[in-house]
Amino acid sequence: MIISDLIENRYLIRILIYRDIQTKYKGSVLGLLWSLLVPMVLLVVYTFVFSVIFQARWGHSDGGKLEFALILFSGLIVFNFFSECINRAPTVVLSNVNYVKKVVFPVEVLGVVTVGAALFNFFISFLVWVLVYSVFYGLPKWTIVLMPVYLIPLCFFVLGCVWFLSALGVYLRDINQFVGILTTVMMFLSPIFYPVEALPADFRNFIYINPLAYFIEAFRDIVYWGRVPGGLFILLSFVFSSLFAFFSFIFFKKMKKGFADVL
Repeated sequence: MIISDLIENRYLIRILIYRDIQTKYKGSVLGLLWSLLVPMVLLVVYTFVFSVIFQARWGHSDGGKLEFALILFSGLIVFNFFSECINRAPTVVLSNVNYVKKVVFPVEVLGVVTVGAALFNFFISFLVWVLVYSVFYGLPKWTIVLMPVYLIPLCFFVLGCVWFLSALGVYLRDINQFVGILTTVMMFLSPIFYPVEALPADFRNFIYINPLAYFIEAFRDIVYWGRVPGGLFILLSFVFSSLFAFFSFIFFKKMKKGFADVL
């Protein structure tokens, strides 16, 4: 059902994603260059703050300031993708009332557009990461070719979150405030600024209640450590994210019937 709907509306989705990206930088002097400059500046800032000021190191590694910055930034790339999507999710439908009231418009594609636009920023940030890594360490590990295997379940998981929160946001306007708090909490409860091994043994299992922790760890394994995620992780991530996206899609479809009345 989901796949057929996406294929049927693929041209509409592509146009709306392009328009969404274009609108974000419309009127600015540098335009799309901002999408490249922002991650570069962030990488420099995080390197300075955590490696120079706090003298932080990643676990027991003594790879230096740049290593810590690259490991930290790789986690932030995943988190920023997730954060951008779910922070926009509660207002996705509310900010497109004109589409909702058009009977023939498939409102569910708005969630896909949100994820697609955020995915553009994901790839730009990842490009910056790869360039910095290549300059100082040479070519990335071969495991980087496994990116599609990693990205597909991540996108389904995030898309499920967007569909669920965007449908809920039409009826519960307070959900927007809750999501803002949730993203802050999840940032510190995800292994972005620290390895899981740094936690006391009694708390390590609790961090994996957060699904984002699995995706962040897997992304680091693929792009930095050169490790292939276990087959069980790949299988479970596909099954979990696909089911989550499917049930969120069904939930959105059911809630969609009352959108026009509420708006």
